[in-house]
Amino acid sequence: MTAVMVDQSNLSAEAWADPARGSIQWKTLISGDVTATDSLVCGIAIMAAGDTFALHSHPQPELYFGLEGEVDVSIDGVLHRLKPGVALFIPGAAVHGVLAAHQSVRWFYTFATDSFADVSYTFV
Repeated sequence: MTAVMVDQSNLSAEAWADPARGSIQWKTLISGDVTATDSLVCGIAIMAAGDTFALHSHPQPELYFGLEGEVDVSIDGVLHRLKPGVALFIPGAAVHGVLAAHQSVRWFYTFATDSFADVSYTFV
């Protein structure tokens, strides 16, 4: 395997087709289905004021690292303030989401899996 470099400014934002999942957008940076990589998936989550990310879970643990703005992330019913410089570890199977962003916010996320397609979301 060789090194891979991705410039997020060259990527289009993605979103859920089902609005019940929320209005969050994201840019997938590294994922085995779009880059010649394995073992990690990562990207940048993007929310504008008023956007939501419905409560959900997935088997894989996840890490959020705040880049811009502040938002409360619900993890198993407990609110955690994500802001620039703050990392949140989300255990596998934990129910988490963002009920509403009150300002523009961006965070880096990562999963220890080969491809974003491997992340099996269950929305509650």
